[in-house]
Amino acid sequence: MYLIITSLTLCSSLIIGLFGFYLGRQVSILLSLLSLFISFLISILIFYEVVLCQSVTTIVLYNWVSFSNFKLHIGFLFDELTSIMLFLILIISLLVHIYSAGYMSHDPYIIRFLSYLGLFTFFMIILVTADNFLQLFVGWEGVGLCSYLLINFWHTRILANKAALKAMIMNRIADVFFILGIVLIILTFKTADYLIIFNLLDHFTSTFIYIFFFKIKVLDLIAFFLFIGAIGKSAQIGLHTWLPDAMEGPTPVSALLHAATMVTAGVFLLIRCSSLFEMSLVILNLVAVIGGLTALFSALVACFQFDIKKIVAYSTCSQLGYMFFSCGLSNYNIALFHLFNHAFFKAALFLGAGCIISSLLDEQDIRKMGEMARGLPLTYITLLIGSLAITGFPFLTGFYSKDLVLEVALTRYVIDSYFVYVMGISAAFFTAFYSIRLIIYVFYMTNNKFFINRMVVESNYLMLIPLFVLSFMSIVVGFLFSDLYGGWGSPFLNHYVLQTNFVYIDNEFLSPFLKNLPLIISFFGFFAFFGLKGVLSKTQFRSLNFFFFYAGYFNFLYNFLFIAFYKKTYFLNTKILDKGFLELIGPFGVYKGVYNLSLFLRNFTPNVIFLSIGYIFLALFILISFIFFKNINIALLMFSIVIFLDEVKFSRTS
Repeated sequence: MYLIITSLTLCSSLIIGLFGFYLGRQVSILLSLLSLFISFLISILIFYEVVLCQSVTTIVLYNWVSFSNFKLHIGFLFDELTSIMLFLILIISLLVHIYSAGYMSHDPYIIRFLSYLGLFTFFMIILVTADNFLQLFVGWEGVGLCSYLLINFWHTRILANKAALKAMIMNRIADVFFILGIVLIILTFKTADYLIIFNLLDHFTSTFIYIFFFKIKVLDLIAFFLFIGAIGKSAQIGLHTWLPDAMEGPTPVSALLHAATMVTAGVFLLIRCSSLFEMSLVILNLVAVIGGLTALFSALVACFQFDIKKIVAYSTCSQLGYMFFSCGLSNYNIALFHLFNHAFFKAALFLGAGCIISSLLDEQDIRKMGEMARGLPLTYITLLIGSLAITGFPFLTGFYSKDLVLEVALTRYVIDSYFVYVMGISAAFFTAFYSIRLIIYVFYMTNNKFFINRMVVESNYLMLIPLFVLSFMSIVVGFLFSDLYGGWGSPFLNHYVLQTNFVYIDNEFLSPFLKNLPLIISFFGFFAFFGLKGVLSKTQFRSLNFFFFYAGYFNFLYNFLFIAFYKKTYFLNTKILDKGFLELIGPFGVYKGVYNLSLFLRNFTPNVIFLSIGYIFLALFILISFIFFKNINIALLMFSIVIFLDEVKFSRTS
């Protein structure tokens, strides 16, 4: 049962990719949905056995690498974290596949699209089920490759090409640090296995490494490298610029990659390596600060965007910042709770945005929308539920996790937690601002009334079924799972959370004002939109508008620092080094050397074909004579006879 879930999506992806042309569109869709549905049912059984029955399972298939004292095997670890992530990945992937069957129904390359989606799901499963860092890295790079393929699916669009390359490059920058972290782990612990490493951490707290005469704690350096890798994958501030541009891909890709799966891989890494990060307080504080800055900055940027998908993308960055600073404050189970809840209402927002874009002939500018509540009532309800859930509206899913993230941050009683709490509260204000702004612009304003009333129609049922399911989950999931993640006495994730942080008591005894402060701030954000709507458009705020509309000028800064520098050194880098010296000692030099050597040897072997055939028969005669006669002397005699005959033959032919 456990191994089926790791291979079923790969098999369906390969079958669709290789034989989809012969199977046809309908059969390919049914095959992909069937494989995901079976995998989802198995994930429910795994959740029951691992989480509810407290039965952690490990499976070792075979040894992968073995030399000296280092041994590495292909294995799978199914614990509480893995079971939750499997459930989340497969239910979102199943709903996105159903949605894609309707959204991409007129696309001639839907079979290739389904193959890419299945392959992405497979690599994500490998990432969360791996029991060692190298196997995790295989899944880590696999989802990066699939994200490139999916973002660049419409490869005839230049913006899609640029967005895919940008996502690949930004993730590769972070992956270099991730590789360094894995290498340092192997050098330090002589293994890559999770269970061995996390049980040996106490023995390496006093181990140091010297870099340029600086004495650095090994565990701090490992945690730093892994943290940079997580920043790139989860689009935190500094390496976040690829995520909004990735909206150039099809909308189902945005929902799958940027809601519950790929971008949450960084948060998953922090939770998986929580024992390691707890040994490095400096890196934990850095995680908290970077998360808080990302939450606030991304929420501010979202308030000034007009592309509906970019607004939702920046809100993803903001919510990932909440998860990061929760991990930085050692509240790993609360971070996972928010990750779990966030997946449903963010997928609902993305898929709802896809319905709007599809109804408006691929229009994404919210300034060209308006009064769509009448034409798209089901889509309107979905986006309204998703927008209210992300703001933490009472009794919706976000209310149970987002407020809890801020409450436990306040009750940590350290300076860092107060600083991060202020940024989180401020981000909650701007989250409510851009959420109500999206709803008003799309569904109530009369910007394009003549066009909207005649063109808007509700999407097909294959696109509406996932919206209904995600809307329902966005209402009930937070309430159903709140006791599991943060309830008193719950044993969930007790392997990843320190006992001092496990039972949250202080937040239950906060004053009513502090406990409801995030909700009050969110309501202020709702009403602030109507007061600031005309003020921010004035001339004196033009610089502020430009700064946040262009996302803090990060793209311009990177172009100035790296692209402009590369252009100035193009002659040196490309003409002299790349196509000059390196080409001379590399491909061109090797080619010329081999070519000249072959011409030289050609003079000594004028009959290459006959000589090769002669050597083959020579080897066969020696082998046969040794087998039949069991005597090396007879074999040597046969060798001499063959050589003589070959010489006679070659002399006659030449």
